[in-house]
Amino acid sequence: MTAAGTPIAVVTGASSGIGAATARQLAAAGYRVVVTARRKDRIEALAAEIIEAGHQATAYALDVTDRAAVDEFATAFRTIGVLVNNAGGALGADPVATGSPDDWRQMYETNVIGSLNVTQALLPALEASGDGTVVILSSTAGHATYEGGGGYVAAKNGARVLAETLRLEIVGRPVRVIEIAPGMVKTEEFATTRFRGDTEKAAKVYAGVAEPLTADDVAETITWAVTRPSHVNIDLLVVRPRAQASNTKVHREL
Repeated sequence: MTAAGTPIAVVTGASSGIGAATARQLAAAGYRVVVTARRKDRIEALAAEIIEAGHQATAYALDVTDRAAVDEFATAFRTIGVLVNNAGGALGADPVATGSPDDWRQMYETNVIGSLNVTQALLPALEASGDGTVVILSSTAGHATYEGGGGYVAAKNGARVLAETLRLEIVGRPVRVIEIAPGMVKTEEFATTRFRGDTEKAAKVYAGVAEPLTADDVAETITWAVTRPSHVNIDLLVVRPRAQASNTKVHREL
């Protein structure tokens, strides 16, 4: 809590997409949001936007894979109400036989080690709040595999297991662990980053899908889960667009 009693919510990967949308919605729900990402200009603009809307926000440039930087960041907090581990992402869609080990390593570092770093560093402050919540943004990729997704599926399985294991290990302590697993979400950067700026390939991911999820849809889901009564833990919430029955079964109007 801050001196005024306003709970703090830290959101990683907040420079765009789900992270930025989550920061906006948590701020509107009454949290003082601390938005982190590597792109300092983006998070500073987001914090200014949130403040302009009448809410509380602070920007902090942070690479979640840099443990020393994460530990330094954590020293700023005595208590924290919510941590949203959103930083992550996918690289490539090559088969296992030809996939880049560097891509696999980077995805694991960001999606798993990054979440581990921030969670370990902030867990004492979350517990000190007396009512903390850790959110892990995994993916439906962490629950079912698909061709061309090996590296990303492996990383998101790691994120899923991090959440499940932490929940077991801290049961009885005043910290909830929530896993949110989105399916097809259309944001401005996810698929474009995955295909290294190839907008044509990125567009094919969503081709014919009338209404994929939006960043706001997922942010609303996160905010709902976080704002349940303290004794209620949403262990796992899978959210997909109606058009997506599974990772490999999608209705397309082509």
